[in-house]
Amino acid sequence: MAKSGPPPIVFILLFLLLAGGGWFFFLNKPASQDANNTPPPPPAGDAVAPPVAPAGGGASPVAASTFALPASVPAGTAVRIDGSTSMVTINQNLKNGFQGKFSGTTVDTKANGSEKGIQDLAAGTVDIAAISRPLTAQEQAQGLAAVPVALDTIALVVGINNPFKGGLTSAQVQDIFKGNAQDWSKVGGPAGPIKVINRPEVSGTHQTFKEQVLSGANFGTGPNITKLDRDATTPLLQALGNNGIGYATFAQVVNQKTVRVVPVNGATPDAGNYPYKRQLYYAYKNPPSQTVKDFLGYATSSEGQKAMLAEN
Repeated sequence: MAKSGPPPIVFILLFLLLAGGGWFFFLNKPASQDANNTPPPPPAGDAVAPPVAPAGGGASPVAASTFALPASVPAGTAVRIDGSTSMVTINQNLKNGFQGKFSGTTVDTKANGSEKGIQDLAAGTVDIAAISRPLTAQEQAQGLAAVPVALDTIALVVGINNPFKGGLTSAQVQDIFKGNAQDWSKVGGPAGPIKVINRPEVSGTHQTFKEQVLSGANFGTGPNITKLDRDATTPLLQALGNNGIGYATFAQVVNQKTVRVVPVNGATPDAGNYPYKRQLYYAYKNPPSQTVKDFLGYATSSEGQKAMLAEN
């Protein structure tokens, strides 16, 4: 009995037809289908910009470009710095380190206050302003920028012979400098008038104290409050006497034998929980000159940071 169904040749022809169609489709597949599976390479010459952290809390923004420690600095390079009295020691130590490392360079430092330093920087009569407060938006709009160089604390000081031997709370400090507490007995001391020695308004330390310690409120103006004509720490310490109180950067008073640093909220300025801390900055004009790049590269390097802490 004969088998039913198509002859074998039919199956052979059908197989060849399907195989040939698949091969034709593979050779003519659109290139765009492969593109969906393989990401295209980036355009030639494009560079990925490094992220720049936004400035927060009113702090001065750090320039997008960092300053590298220079391998060498040409002899004859002169750096001019003016600004905060709080940065006298920092400026001097960096001056000594920079001049010692790079032979033939000179660094001229002055301390006429943060405001004067910024004015001179904008006028082009100095290269760098040493400032103890952040730059304002208006100053940044003038093309000024700043880099942080050190963390500082503002210390409260009384004369070494002042009968007041205790500490103060933040609220008591406000009461004293606003003029609300005018007798030491109001803040836990023996009876006697409080003499407040204040810095002039051009002082960056004055401005920081007002914002940070007084929460933006004004200083008192009563007869027990004396405002110095010049922003300098030595005259302030000399004016304290036996009943005065004033404020200065901690680095300027920590080794003074004629004054006592007053704890605040139970903490001394070298403690981690001390309330009155601030950032110190070097401001410069954008774009920075090579002189500025070289000095700031040294100041912000690990070598410069070590020189900054040198004992005088």
